[in-house]
Amino acid sequence: MGSKLSVDNSVCVVIVGGGFGGIAAASQLKSWGVPFVLVDMKEAFHHNVAALRASVESGFARKTFISYAASFSDSFKQGKVIGIDLEKQHVLLEDGEKLPFSHLILATGSDGPFPGKFNQPVSMEDAIQMYEDLVKEIQKAKRIVVVGGGSAGVEMAAEVKTDYPDKEVTLIHSKVALADTELQPCVRCAVKEILLKKGVQLVLGQRVSNLGSLTKNRVQENMEIKLDKGTEIIADLVICCTGIKVNSFGYCDAFGGKLAEDGALQVNKELQVEGYPNVYAIGDCANVKEPKMAYHAGLHANIAVTNIINSLTNQPLKSYTPGSLTMLLSMGRNDGVGQLYGCYVGSFVVKIAKSRDLFVGKSWKEMGQSMPH
Repeated sequence: MGSKLSVDNSVCVVIVGGGFGGIAAASQLKSWGVPFVLVDMKEAFHHNVAALRASVESGFARKTFISYAASFSDSFKQGKVIGIDLEKQHVLLEDGEKLPFSHLILATGSDGPFPGKFNQPVSMEDAIQMYEDLVKEIQKAKRIVVVGGGSAGVEMAAEVKTDYPDKEVTLIHSKVALADTELQPCVRCAVKEILLKKGVQLVLGQRVSNLGSLTKNRVQENMEIKLDKGTEIIADLVICCTGIKVNSFGYCDAFGGKLAEDGALQVNKELQVEGYPNVYAIGDCANVKEPKMAYHAGLHANIAVTNIINSLTNQPLKSYTPGSLTMLLSMGRNDGVGQLYGCYVGSFVVKIAKSRDLFVGKSWKEMGQSMPH
């Protein structure tokens, strides 16, 4: 990019949500010299693609949190968005502050269980401590159950079994095939083979019926995990990797009629919320037919920022077309499988591309900071 854009005083882009899409949009606007405010309820970006490694390796969690203020200084605002006034064009924060915008990028991401997600505001040090505590619980536990066999669940089970091969690890999944439905069957089969080779016990096609009453992420000896087909599993530690949902809290009232069933926003090809040319939705909260992944959020951010720049300079807008699926599953630091632009890739490629550092260096670079060693 390099060149700065001269804009008048009325231009200010507000980005709601500092996940992968939010930081990509903020970094690009910063390099263009376009005024923006990034709002997030946390003080640091969480590179949660590496959350599962941070759950098993002490000290790794610190590498997964990157201060917003250190990257974006006064263009970062810590706060919780509770509403959007589309007529007056401002974003309302919980403390009563109003942030005026000329353009709005909604990048609110999704909520889900820890490890990976924090649904309540938590300081960076407390968040790191939560991971360090989980590392200790995993070290103490003899029998570990991972609930959910999507990409997070299979990666979690593999991480635990890689670092602690003597532990008994059971993965329970409500479907028969593991990992994401969009992946090719050969990739999903390879995931199963890797887990079995590592010694993970698989319970497929069954649901946990008493999940709500189980203690999670903390050792409790002889917990009874009841399955819907009548069997029981005894474990000391339960880690939940299910139940990701779009975080629509901040915008659902403003855009009532523009929400898809899952709470994501209906967008056009240019990623504008339908009927609102100055409002963009990116990442998990955009209703785009593709898996919800950090990689896609970054691609969306690029389109949204390009279109804001193009609208300010009277250039034609760019449209976003989902490509053939790229998804790499890290199965512990020494293994992995996935597909690249629709083609199967084996452990050699995934190990080099993802499994070693889980792209954590990429986020530090994107935010213009140096990773701690």
